[in-house]
Amino acid sequence: MYTGEILSFATVVAWTTCAMFGEVASKRMGTLPFNVARMTLSLIFLAGLLWFLTGKPIPVDANLETWLWLLLSGFVGYVLGDFCLYNSYNLIGARYGQLLMTLAPPSASLFGWVLLGERMSFLAFLGMMISISGIIIAIHHKKSDSQTSEKKLSSKGILYGIGAGVGQGVGLVLSSKGLHCYSEAVEGSGLPVNIMSFEGTFIRAVAGLIGFAVWTSFRYRLPRFYVSVSRSGVLIHTIIATITGPFIGVGLSLMATQYTSAGIAQTIMSLTPVLILLPTYFFFHQKITVREVIGAVVAVGGVTLFFV
Repeated sequence: MYTGEILSFATVVAWTTCAMFGEVASKRMGTLPFNVARMTLSLIFLAGLLWFLTGKPIPVDANLETWLWLLLSGFVGYVLGDFCLYNSYNLIGARYGQLLMTLAPPSASLFGWVLLGERMSFLAFLGMMISISGIIIAIHHKKSDSQTSEKKLSSKGILYGIGAGVGQGVGLVLSSKGLHCYSEAVEGSGLPVNIMSFEGTFIRAVAGLIGFAVWTSFRYRLPRFYVSVSRSGVLIHTIIATITGPFIGVGLSLMATQYTSAGIAQTIMSLTPVLILLPTYFFFHQKITVREVIGAVVAVGGVTLFFV
């Protein structure tokens, strides 16, 4: 009873943990080296899981069209989206970065309407307006607010956060397209949907690793890269961020939708911007204002309308 709801909340906890440890690791290591390490670890973990589940470490059944769509999804969602996300963590912190990630559902709806011709309902449009209003409430600071808050909410950090939300939403649509092609290619083979999702995540991670590795090679010489990834404690933070994000987080989210409706699961899983407020207060000693709490709740409330 309530298994899906429990798994959905566990997903929120995993994603909150990922955001916390990811913020620390990306600040110590640098955004590009951190993402190279994270994508490498993601591929290792996913390959091991696929080997255990299917006896094959890579998705050999995926056709060329599937690979192309999912590689494009990985480039948009990981290389562009996550680059923006972790830069936003560095500039405005994980709690504001996660708040701006509530732009992912409206971005997915808009891009799905443009690319796939999907219908955008009035409730989805209303939810988009409410989410944007909540974000504006949360990130707007009066002159009486502390200088620390104003410093953290740099315009550049907010733009990175917006880029992360849009990249996540567009990447989700491209991923959906790729998985649809995959399901058509293997129709009748009996391959479970969950397995296809993990294999799709593997292909996206391939694009992420290639993109970040090429990008990093232009910005970092090998000795400097080695110094970045070998800083004290940073590898542990990176491993935890990887396990709780693209590995356990994805797995829990997939299982949650098997035990409850997608709407209920997605609504609960959108609570990360609210749940992350307390950990950032206790561990990072970041001040929480009533305006931020109200804004986060309003933004999440807007997201729920996408799944009604």
